[in-house]
Amino acid sequence: GSTGAGRGLPDGMRRVLAVVAHPDDESFGLGGLLALLAGSGVPTGVLCFTHGESSTLHGRPGDLRTVRADELACAARELGVERVDLTGHPDGALDDVPVPRLAAEVTRLIGERLPTHLLVFDTGGVTGHRDHQRATSAALFAARGAGVAVVAWTLPRHVAERLNDEFGTSFRGRDPAGCRIVEPVPRERQRRAIACHASQSSDNPVLWRRLELLGDREYLRVLE
Repeated sequence: GSTGAGRGLPDGMRRVLAVVAHPDDESFGLGGLLALLAGSGVPTGVLCFTHGESSTLHGRPGDLRTVRADELACAARELGVERVDLTGHPDGALDDVPVPRLAAEVTRLIGERLPTHLLVFDTGGVTGHRDHQRATSAALFAARGAGVAVVAWTLPRHVAERLNDEFGTSFRGRDPAGCRIVEPVPRERQRRAIACHASQSSDNPVLWRRLELLGDREYLRVLE
């Protein structure tokens, strides 16, 4: 694919399917972009491969598998997402699921939803999480078969390095010159969606610092 550098959302984004690993990826990572799309009248859907049941964060009582499914539904409403498909693959072990099997779920939804674009985490997973990388691999596999464009949410290198310095995280950033810069991103809707994920966001300083460093900008790479 092309580098897709430039400003604003890529041309021709008429219907978008986000493909993510965990409930909250659509809000913590893609929330600003999904809110922007919905606010622009672009129909959006989310496919989430796990219930996020193995998270070490547990800011609310109850079975995480159930709690986080409810949080995802709440966040989707805040972001204006039309439809959520939540499948039951093992959280933290998406690597054990063959890419073609995950891709088949993406392909089925491409057939139903007819998206012009898939929206994913960047190929390095952004945070370095292997589940994120696996979800993106599945989306790319399906997109190539279906001829659908793939756009990846990423971080500019300076933000990734700043977070890694301050928190000891392993974010993977990109040269902003190779990215599309999207602004202004409606953070207020994203913040409401994040608030839905109370089990995960109540003690998450890295998340708030990242949003502070990004301001009203997000960075995209066109993968396919």
